[in-house]
Amino acid sequence: MFGRFGWAEILVIVVLVVILFGSNKIPGMMKNLADGLNIFKKEIKKTAPKQEAKPQKKSVAKKAPVKKQQKKK
Repeated sequence: MFGRFGWAEILVIVVLVVILFGSNKIPGMMKNLADGLNIFKKEIKKTAPKQEAKPQKKSVAKKAPVKKQQKKK
């Protein structure tokens, strides 16, 4: 139903946005949107867990083989 937009649909949307908001407000809205996205990216980088350069090896204790006892008959 809502497939890909063609050039005609995009042109209609752009004309409607210009009519609704006016050509003077659109650059300010885009600047505010870009500032918000930049702040969002900075916060994501701050809160993301840092990757270690070298992964730490887990020390695994090796178990000695268990000797089976022979049953006496």
